[in-house]
Amino acid sequence: MRSVLNKATPQEVKDHVKRRLEIFMPDGGFVFNTVHNIRPDVPAENIVTMYAVVQEFGRA
Repeated sequence: MRSVLNKATPQEVKDHVKRRLEIFMPDGGFVFNTVHNIRPDVPAENIVTMYAVVQEFGRA
């Protein structure tokens, strides 16, 4: 995710996050969080997109 958030377009971020949710959510137990911190070179729009996707698609 580190190289996706700072280099990808918002649509690429959305696609990446949706795919990770599809992989990790089945059977429960997946907790979404950032690993350590969000680097300063990440566009704010990508951060907002990441959280919006989790809110929209991350509910079982």
